[in-house]
Amino acid sequence: MAALSGKLTKNLVRNLGPGRHGDGSGLYLVVDPSGARRWIVRVTVKGQRNREGKPLRTDFGLGGADVVTLNEARDRALEYRRLAKRGINPRYNGRQEIPCFEEIARQVHIERLPTWKNPKHGQQWINTLAEYAFPKIGRLPVSEVGQPEVLQVLLPVWTKKHETAKRLAQRIKAVLDVAKSKGFRDSENPVTAIRDAQVLPKVRAKAKSHAAMRWQDMPAFFDDLRTRNSIAAKALMFTCLTASRTSEVLGMRWAELEQEAGVWTCPAERMKAGEEHRVPLTPEMLTILEPLRAIKSDVVFEGQKRHAPLSNMAMLMLLRRMGVQGATVHGFRSTFRDWASEVAEAPREVAELSLAHRMGNKVEQAYARSDFLDRRRTLLQAWCAFVAGSTEQKEA
Repeated sequence: MAALSGKLTKNLVRNLGPGRHGDGSGLYLVVDPSGARRWIVRVTVKGQRNREGKPLRTDFGLGGADVVTLNEARDRALEYRRLAKRGINPRYNGRQEIPCFEEIARQVHIERLPTWKNPKHGQQWINTLAEYAFPKIGRLPVSEVGQPEVLQVLLPVWTKKHETAKRLAQRIKAVLDVAKSKGFRDSENPVTAIRDAQVLPKVRAKAKSHAAMRWQDMPAFFDDLRTRNSIAAKALMFTCLTASRTSEVLGMRWAELEQEAGVWTCPAERMKAGEEHRVPLTPEMLTILEPLRAIKSDVVFEGQKRHAPLSNMAMLMLLRRMGVQGATVHGFRSTFRDWASEVAEAPREVAELSLAHRMGNKVEQAYARSDFLDRRRTLLQAWCAFVAGSTEQKEA
């Protein structure tokens, strides 16, 4: 690769004073007050964003000027710019023609950071690869990762930590798909081939369910809960009546409530399915919510910090203080579902949509335009009357 021309000369490199001196095209000679001289190149990596969502612009060191000549620095700077233009972060690959698996994986992680619901999920994504994949295939050129290499990663954990192994396989597949889209692979994705060939041993999934209270015990439990004045008690009452998830309720803000329409709209970023969900508000629910307006907080169920929600453990700890055995907060969703089926005899689609569950396959979901709001309102009104209504209503 021929060296590029620029503003600097060999004489200037030797004699320039402290500061940053540009050669052009992002190459700089940095002279420290001590007299030490080093090269850096500034590049913007195509298609990649930093944590603020701005283009990923980074300075990379190219070596000391006493070791790396001006022409060598220009050559290296050109190589870095070419990598960045192709969407490759030079931090992980300064010289390789084909990047390694770890490099592409870390690029994918950076690119997808803005799409994850929270930083914890993003960190788990890369941590799984760092723990299981990088030690075995991390330094392999991404073009050389085939079925034997993927099996080498997956087999040791496939039966021992099956859920982890499935997520690991998904993440390896994503990395290799991106590598192919960037022109670094030609062959099919080995993860797909392994799945299609059913090479990995079959693992019987053990159904895990959250401990749930019997629906017959709900009225007595709710009566006890109603005697407690803590914010955690109010949040748990609302959670029970709406059959919502903990994170959906605790993150609720007053701006999400439409009192005249009698609807709470939970935004997509707090929903497990990533889609906005409308919850009909019944009189019993509003009775819980209205007194909380006096707190004048941005969030409905404020915790110890001003304008910040309760801890996600607050409701579970309340259950323990109440001496409730064999039940979790999430389990109240199962309680509602059992009641909806056994007592209300609600249609499956109405009961499932009340829990914000997706119905059917992707095609069916695409054609399912209605969220059955009115029918769900009727179902939740009956549920609230059973759980929180008068003694006469409960006995009827």
